[in-house]
Amino acid sequence: MSRSSEHGLGRGLGALIPRAAVGLRDIPVDSILPNPLQPRTQFDEQELEDLAQSIREHGLLQPVLVSQRRDGTFQLITGERRWRAAQLAGMPSVPAMVKEATPQASLEMALVENIQRRDLNPLEEAHAFRQLIDEHGLTQEKLGQRIGKSRVAVTNTLRLLQLPEPVHEALASGSITEGHARAILMANGETQRLLLLERVLADHLSVRDTEALAREMNAPSARTHAAEAVTDPDVERLEDAFRQALGTRVRLLKGRRGGRLVIHFFSDDELQGIYEAIVRS
Repeated sequence: MSRSSEHGLGRGLGALIPRAAVGLRDIPVDSILPNPLQPRTQFDEQELEDLAQSIREHGLLQPVLVSQRRDGTFQLITGERRWRAAQLAGMPSVPAMVKEATPQASLEMALVENIQRRDLNPLEEAHAFRQLIDEHGLTQEKLGQRIGKSRVAVTNTLRLLQLPEPVHEALASGSITEGHARAILMANGETQRLLLLERVLADHLSVRDTEALAREMNAPSARTHAAEAVTDPDVERLEDAFRQALGTRVRLLKGRRGGRLVIHFFSDDELQGIYEAIVRS
């Protein structure tokens, strides 16, 4: 048994495309429509231009995969990047394999191809997983079997969808890595996760440093736990005001005879900024 069949994505597209169901032909590029289920939503313009130049010189060496529509046009299943680059290269037609495919099969094949090529960012992959589960009734274990991933890997990818939108934007843009995003997930609640994102972006924290900071943020003292057990709107309002004024996490712990104001800082520079904010006020 080959190594590729033992690990990862050994199934590949071949396991999802019966040979007898496929026919190869040249199809005009303007008769092909993009796949509305395409998991990939971002295409790098420079990469497309580089691929277009390669196609001008050598032609399109790998066919796209399409299904035929009732009106005689064709819809992409896989190969949208190649199709877009062929259009840029001015090709009138592209080689294509034609097969019948259900929406579920189309999404699965597009997902497998993108994973194999490492073309999806983690969020695109997570949304595709969620769509297959929600719309086609797949369990996480069954989905993993279909695309060549473990159930744990599927679960971990889906957890990225729990992050707040600013973290999603940072991940999609490449400002943080998937490792950073998983570390931010360790923080409790949206507020802490957003604060942690700010620290990662401001101080260019490594994944390991982000994990350590998340653990620190999640480890209040026993007295803090007791204070958090009762939610006081006035305390929350004051904490928010302090947080906005100082730019860091602040906890107000009230007791019967007073309390404590805990100001968190995670670097000497941040401590200096807090000091200057307090002195100026």
